[in-house]
Amino acid sequence: MKKFFAKLFAKIVDAKPYEIRALWLGFFFHFLILAGYYITKPIRDSIGAGNIEALPWMFTATLVAMLVANAAFAATVARMSRRKFIPLAYGFFIFVFVLFFVAMRSRPAAEQVWIGRGFFVWVSVFNLFNTAVFWAFMTDLFTVEQGKRLYGFIAVGGTLGAILGAYITKHYVREIGPANLLILASAMFVIAGLLVRFFPIGFAPDNKAAAKPEEPIGGSVWSGITHICHSPYLMGLAATIVLYTTTSTWAYFQQSSLASAALKTSDARTEFLANLDIWVNSITVLIQIFLTGRLLKWFGVAFTLVALPVVSLVGFAAMGVAASLVMLAVFQVARRAAAYALMRPSREILFTVIRREDKYKVKSVTDTLGYRTGDQLGSWSYHGLQSLGLALGAISWIAVPVTAGWCVLSIWLARKQRILAEAQEQARHEVARTA
Repeated sequence: MKKFFAKLFAKIVDAKPYEIRALWLGFFFHFLILAGYYITKPIRDSIGAGNIEALPWMFTATLVAMLVANAAFAATVARMSRRKFIPLAYGFFIFVFVLFFVAMRSRPAAEQVWIGRGFFVWVSVFNLFNTAVFWAFMTDLFTVEQGKRLYGFIAVGGTLGAILGAYITKHYVREIGPANLLILASAMFVIAGLLVRFFPIGFAPDNKAAAKPEEPIGGSVWSGITHICHSPYLMGLAATIVLYTTTSTWAYFQQSSLASAALKTSDARTEFLANLDIWVNSITVLIQIFLTGRLLKWFGVAFTLVALPVVSLVGFAAMGVAASLVMLAVFQVARRAAAYALMRPSREILFTVIRREDKYKVKSVTDTLGYRTGDQLGSWSYHGLQSLGLALGAISWIAVPVTAGWCVLSIWLARKQRILAEAQEQARHEVARTA
């Protein structure tokens, strides 16, 4: 039986014996943080669907909060090793969720609207740091070659956690209420924060860093932003996030409008959105297990990176032809599955060829500040297009050429990553020859 499972595991992921510990820890770390997030996500999205007129302002508040949080994050990273600042970050996340639990349970009904809007902003900020911290950690641990083999399996852990989190919210939000679900999510973040200390420092046979204590990441608070401004490659990474989030926000506004019109109660919207999350992550996990690693190996980063903008282009065109809640649901499931199963692992590979400091500093800027900048562009442009009298279908057609430009940028980034990876490999060989 043991041999059978070993053979089955070998077919799913090509992992070396010395990588197993880090691989499984990454798998469970990802499982826990996405399970916790997906418990809270349908609650946040239900609040958004019930506050459509206030959505642009809520996105603006999110951007302001993100600016403050990103500066604090950069300052912390500069002074601490990852094994110290990652548990500290999750400790702060847990503290804020507990504050919202107390507010939701104790404050009068008249204040709950503003508590809900504050919760929308907080979860929107937290989500980006949640995933940015995790993937920065992974790109710091694994090389480019390891990432191509292992990221798909690590992503499966997150997808399974997302399915569990959405399932819990769908089946228990009416029974125990949204506030009590926050405590369950917080418990998952407690375990995730503790797991960091069990990761190996260096786990390849030729990795001499294993015996050395970890140093603080270093650099200034503004290093991430200044490095982006001086590098076309890093600028391209930031631009692709802005394009992704701008189009995601357009799709989110369409989702909120159609769900608000069809589903009249908050609980009904929460259940629908949780159901959507279950479908997204169920399809995602199948792609991650059977396709992601193989597609990266067979066709390279360019193929998987361009999949999402292509799906987005087709989906927006379909919404332009026949917009409906069913069509939107199909579009969102296909788009988000492509984002999680294909774009996310391939995009993380793009970060493996940059400096260690940039893996944390630049990544925190692109995955947080860049993400929320795209939200702002998406929310206010969507609102502006509606003010001009454009309907949902017409706005969908405007998104088509935007996603076409995104396709071109994705191909360029993949080619640039290959060039940088080859240069790094050549430099390592030169060092080995002279050593």
